[in-house]
Amino acid sequence: MKSPLLTLPGAVPAEGVDEGVAAHYGDLFREQRALADGTGFVDLSHRGVITVTGEDRLSWLHLLLTQHVSELPVGQATEALVLSAHGHIEHALYLVDDGTTVWAHVEPGTQEALIAYLESMKFFYRVEVADRTADFAVVSLPAGSIAEVPQGVVVRETAYGRDLFLPRADLEAYAEKAGPAAGILAHEALRVEQHRPRIGFETDHRTIPHELGWIGTAVHLQKGCYRGQETVARVQNLGKPPRRLVFLHLDGSEVHLPVHGTEIRLADDDPDGRKIGFITTSVRHHELGPIALALVKRNVPVDARLMAGETAAAQETVVEP
Repeated sequence: MKSPLLTLPGAVPAEGVDEGVAAHYGDLFREQRALADGTGFVDLSHRGVITVTGEDRLSWLHLLLTQHVSELPVGQATEALVLSAHGHIEHALYLVDDGTTVWAHVEPGTQEALIAYLESMKFFYRVEVADRTADFAVVSLPAGSIAEVPQGVVVRETAYGRDLFLPRADLEAYAEKAGPAAGILAHEALRVEQHRPRIGFETDHRTIPHELGWIGTAVHLQKGCYRGQETVARVQNLGKPPRRLVFLHLDGSEVHLPVHGTEIRLADDDPDGRKIGFITTSVRHHELGPIALALVKRNVPVDARLMAGETAAAQETVVEP
């Protein structure tokens, strides 16, 4: 869905999966600094919004998701995953319950597939699943923001800020009051700095939660009964994930950032130049310079110097090997 905020001064449309909102509004670093200072907002109205209503909504979702949600307190935000039968990540939900309805936002364009899966699992449970993307837009306020939240708007609050499920018809009016707009590139730069994975960027067809550090935040180890649980338990108790997420400081002298999928190799002591991983997200940060997230083989030494394509990179550990 194309956001009406693309008509704001300086708006440059984003491309790829984030098409429909602004990449930036003319000054990427200023927008990042504003968010880091707790001011402004990010238009995430391209993300999918789903709701689950009915008296069985929490107990039913508890059986399908990786997170413990059967007793989720009203207003408490959480994250949850939907896994394949083999434990590979298929969906990530960012959700909150308002007392009568579970609200969740998901990656752009994925809501239809997610709803199809949920509908297939309803059976005799008293629940109703709905796609609310056409009616509600997600707006992100940074941590520390004092921006006013309109009365009646559902809010999902975390350590990283607040997600508002705003009526789509009110988006333009809210933007006039919420302070300077920041584009999705500024939002992504802070996400990378915070080491937070994103479906479709840090994941591929075989990613399991352990590789990205989603154990604990999106996967509860003291519950069962969800698809893919056997893989989660087996890796947690008996094995180790084949890959791990790392944070990279990239050589700032390079003009171009290595794109998603750029192969990573060891910088030293590997005459064969074997691929040991790939770039998942690379950004330019207002303080840290060019940085990235990447997936590498678990046994890559934590102090190894890396090459992302032609760009030198130094790693910081996100997921312990």
